[in-house]
Amino acid sequence: MPGNVPPVADEREGLLAYLDQQRQAVRIAAYGLTDEQARATPTAGTLSVGGLVKHVAQTERGWVAMMLGRPYPQVDYADGFTLREDQTLDEVLADYTAVAAETAAAVAGIADLGREVPVPKGVPWFPQDVEAWSVRWVLLHLIEETARHAGHADIVREAVDGATAMPLMAAAEGWPATPWLQPWEPRVSYAE
Repeated sequence: MPGNVPPVADEREGLLAYLDQQRQAVRIAAYGLTDEQARATPTAGTLSVGGLVKHVAQTERGWVAMMLGRPYPQVDYADGFTLREDQTLDEVLADYTAVAAETAAAVAGIADLGREVPVPKGVPWFPQDVEAWSVRWVLLHLIEETARHAGHADIVREAVDGATAMPLMAAAEGWPATPWLQPWEPRVSYAE
């Protein structure tokens, strides 16, 4: 993932490219973590990097289902933010990859990004006076939602082991060390 989205040919490509960039920011926060580290909740809240990966995958899958007129998948809210002991970071990252492919296929099958997506009723945080969003709005919302959680993942990751986004990205992509940016390396601990 380069630090910037490459030039795009049109709106559809741009929306998907920016969504993918935010997905990659979430994935970068998980780079090099063990399952135990991915479950860690080192901040004042209850968020973990693994739980955030799981949450953004479930959320994106739900919004795409809504966009396609399918029922929103029901998940337990707290469980959706938790990398359980019977789950691995690799599993939730693989699911997130599958979700990205599902989203790309769904968007490719929609000719008009202005197509209406009905707003579900009875959800307290959805506007009651709006009948429909557009597919475009859903994609913009997914970019915003994913970016918000990428920021959470950055903070949680830094609290886990001090790693930050750019050195993690440099390590994940094999960038060479420079005087101003050193790729992340796992901390070595020596047992005495």
